[in-house]
Order: sequence, then structure tokens, then C-alpha cells
Amino acid sequence: MSPVLIAGVIIVNLALIAYSVAILTEQRKKTVNGFVLTFLTAGVILDITATVCMIIGSSNSFITFHGIIGYLALAAMLIDAVLLWKLWLIKKEASPVSKKLHLYSRYAYAWWVIAYITGALIVALGS
Repeated sequence: MSPVLIAGVIIVNLALIAYSVAILTEQRKKTVNGFVLTFLTAGVILDITATVCMIIGSSNSFITFHGIIGYLALAAMLIDAVLLWKLWLIKKEASPVSKKLHLYSRYAYAWWVIAYITGALIVALGS
């Protein structure tokens, strides 16, 4: 495995941790605050970085089944981050999250975890 791919794997694991802290906190408290936004933003930045590393380090085309799942998951998390930032910027303090946004956050995170698991399975199975 190339050093760039290894870096991508490490970084995507950090993204998983950051996303998990952010979304689990938001889901438990049903509010958006600076803590949630810090970890969610870190997750998005780490995810983008990991994606770039994996594209650069992979010998495969960047358009694969896992790639498409991953790009869609990254887009879903980016949209979630934008929506939660927008909500927070209105009041600049902890704000309750609407039921629709709360549900969207859960589904976006679930989709991202599915993409993460498929990537891990691809690596584990040596494909």
C-alpha cells in the first residue's frame, strides 16, 4: 500500500471519530452548538483530505462503486454541516435542531458509515 493511501486510511479514521462525536452529540442533545460544529467541520475537512489521498494513491479509476458511495456520503455530510452552521449562525448560540434536520443528520451519518464500512471491506478483502 502506498504511503499516500496509508495516510488516507489514517485520516478517514480520524474523520470517523470527528463525525461520530459531532453527530452523536447532536442526536443526543437535539441542539447545534460550537462543540458539534467544531467536530463536524473537522470531520468534513478530514474526509475531504482522506478522499484526495485515496484518489491520488489508488491505482484504480476515481469512479468506482465505492467511490460513488463515498462521494455521495461526503456530499451528504457537507450539506449537513452547511445546514447546521446556517442554523447556528442565525442565533450564534446553542439552538434546537428541527426534526427534519435532526433526521437528515442521522441518515447522512448512517450513509457515511456505510461508505466507510464498504471501504474497509474492500481493503480487508484485498480488492
